[in-house]
Amino acid sequence: MSFQFRENHGVPFYCSDLLVGGIVHGFSTRLGGVSGGMYESLNLRQYGPEPDPLVLENYRRFCGAVGADFEGLVLSAQVHEDTVRHVTAADRGKGIITPAGYTADALVTNEPGLNLTVFSADCIILLFWDPVAGAAGACHAGWRGTALDLPVKTVTEMARLFRARPEDIHVAVGAGIGMCCFETGDDVPDAMRTAFGSGADAFIRSNGCGKWFVDLKGINVWRLLKSGVKEAHIDVCPLCTACNPGLFWSHRKCGERRGLQCGLIGLTGRGSRL
Repeated sequence: MSFQFRENHGVPFYCSDLLVGGIVHGFSTRLGGVSGGMYESLNLRQYGPEPDPLVLENYRRFCGAVGADFEGLVLSAQVHEDTVRHVTAADRGKGIITPAGYTADALVTNEPGLNLTVFSADCIILLFWDPVAGAAGACHAGWRGTALDLPVKTVTEMARLFRARPEDIHVAVGAGIGMCCFETGDDVPDAMRTAFGSGADAFIRSNGCGKWFVDLKGINVWRLLKSGVKEAHIDVCPLCTACNPGLFWSHRKCGERRGLQCGLIGLTGRGSRL
């Protein structure tokens, strides 16, 4: 299985061969939008209490590219914590058309027509699809979310709410900062070792000068495998957002002078469960 680069209606995006049948999904880039200046061009970052019309148009363009309904978008206020929100029809349009009114870094649903959307600018985005239970999820995991084991908690909530089984769940791990560029102080390695013990050391490497390189994608995949997700059901985009600032938004490269990209997944209600 592998990630595919596609372009529809002038909007490029990535998708995974693993996430097929009864869903729409995609991972955006920073290309194909209408924003200008430091937010050129497909910026999905909103500022202030009122929606930016250019950002709304960017969401519409991305939805059109991946075949998702703009009106069905569901976003949240992400706060680098471990809340997994059960999304229902009452949440339709929240965070984009109306205020979210809640915080969550992961969203799960089994209702068609709700396009779960999480966003990042180096953090890891994971999309979940269980074709047996008919359930989907989207998770934003920076280093704090990774240390909180949020992707595994997303799997756990899908099991609790929808009777999903880890071995049936397919996971696509989108572009995010790689070990090549995620250089940190002691705080990140310490958090990983506190959370996961010595097993985390396989994903931590010294830079030889008192700092560390940390593999967030690798840690999340390791933890998902430990939770019961099958290796054949995990697809990892190899691209590093910090290595590719012309293609992706990167906080490490640009600081606050940048936008956001997203990952989106939604149930279409079409197609039978396995």
